[in-house]
Amino acid sequence: MDPRTRIAEIRRDGGKADPDELDQIWAALPAVPTSELIGTWKGGEFVTGHRFEGTLAEIGWYGKTFTSLAEVAPLVCRDASGELYVNSELAGGGASLWMVEFRGEVTATMVYDGKPVLDHFKRVDERTVLGVMNGKGVQDGDRFYYFFLERD
Repeated sequence: MDPRTRIAEIRRDGGKADPDELDQIWAALPAVPTSELIGTWKGGEFVTGHRFEGTLAEIGWYGKTFTSLAEVAPLVCRDASGELYVNSELAGGGASLWMVEFRGEVTATMVYDGKPVLDHFKRVDERTVLGVMNGKGVQDGDRFYYFFLERD
């Protein structure tokens, strides 16, 4: 099955996904240049059993804002009144965008300023990217945390 079609199907069915299948989908998707990420994106996660699952929902995560290559808000959240705000404290500051090699491919990667964490991205379609979080303390055994962003 086409990876774009499969991602849409997984999302439509509530996001439950096998991590091995997400690894295969990741491998089949094209890399994305950093310039294509500039803007505001709404995020969501996949239900894989990863220990981070549900954490972003608990903090009211909305998504990410890529203002420029050097200025990224990795945790844009909603407060109790529904207003968006940047949770810099939890994110350990901001982030920046770089082209970084991951699994043998160079693709757009968000590098957190204050944490040893990288979010790598690949293009699902013109409005959606698949993200995988990588870094110290992020992996759950040999499993990565997968999420998606849709252009707002």
